Amino acid sequence: MSLAIALFLIIVLAVGFHFASPWWTTPIASNWVRMDDMLTITLVITGVFFIAINLFIVIALVRYRHRKGHRADYEPHNRRLEWWLIGLTSVGVAALLAPGLFVYADYIRPPSNVLQMEVFAQQWQWRFRFAGPGGKLGTTDVRYISNDNPFGMNPGDPNGRDNYLIETPEVHLPLNRPIQVLTRSRDVLHDFYVPPFRARMNIVPGMVTTFWFTPTKAGRYDILCAQLCGLGHANMRGVVVVEDEASFARWLTQQSTFAQQQARVQAATAAAGGGAQALANQGKTLAEAKGCFACHTVDGSPRVGPTWKGLYGKTETMADGSTAKVDEAYLRAFIRNPTARVVKGFAPIMPKFDLSEQELTSLVAYIQSLGGSAATSAAQP
Repeated sequence: MSLAIALFLIIVLAVGFHFASPWWTTPIASNWVRMDDMLTITLVITGVFFIAINLFIVIALVRYRHRKGHRADYEPHNRRLEWWLIGLTSVGVAALLAPGLFVYADYIRPPSNVLQMEVFAQQWQWRFRFAGPGGKLGTTDVRYISNDNPFGMNPGDPNGRDNYLIETPEVHLPLNRPIQVLTRSRDVLHDFYVPPFRARMNIVPGMVTTFWFTPTKAGRYDILCAQLCGLGHANMRGVVVVEDEASFARWLTQQSTFAQQQARVQAATAAAGGGAQALANQGKTLAEAKGCFACHTVDGSPRVGPTWKGLYGKTETMADGSTAKVDEAYLRAFIRNPTARVVKGFAPIMPKFDLSEQELTSLVAYIQSLGGSAATSAAQP
């Protein structure tokens, strides 16, 4: 009897918690209200089965409880009951799957007037690409991926020269315009997910996955990675800014094209012998492009990685108890192989970056410019 009472209380508490819970889905900001409908259908069907099965067990425990003078009947087979269970289970599974199949078919079939946006994922950062005035995305290939061409753009494809490349974790989208998302991964499995859009898609290495949605409310929305992609998974975040068409057009024209970025790379190579400030500025641009500021700050505030403010010249304590002075050699070695030594109080989650010698020099120069005892001393005449 005590077990029957416990099961009944579980039913009441579970159903009550569902309606009283403060953790509801975020307000929807896209055209995919049908995603919410699918969730509601799933909850209703599974909820009905949960209540029915547990109530059946409660009734069975009470009605067929052990009583003196009563003996249970032995009935190994009941074909009628088995057919009822097969039929109800089949209807339940079909009711769960069928609506979702229709929704998914529409989810991956965009309308004709769609705006294409490529999402390029890498531990642990987001990059984005839009077609330029020519209206076509250029072709890409992993063979072309390099430090100067992280998207793997085909330099021989004229359609890609005017493509807009966004190497920061913030992207803008126009309001009430269908967006087709084309996703690629540089390393492992990721998932592009914006909860208010009810839209997400696995980003599978070696293939392009796609879906579409229409933003229906202006605002700023968080981008999350919904697949565990490594130790820095929780820090793989970004922002989608939904705004009117005119504001989006202005923002897009302010972004760099592939041709412009290639020209800057050539100019930076030519100016490699420039002054310290120019080198530091190149390092700052590189840090923004590589997503370094997702883990490191430049104002002294804490984050998952050591702050760069005052880092140069500081003596760091390692997890094994040893110490090391943060100089140019230390920074170069740490950036090249970030897990070789672990700073005390920080997890070894920094990924390896394939930086050229020039890029490494500029990044070290930028960190040095942010202050520290050694940097201060070097600045004194």
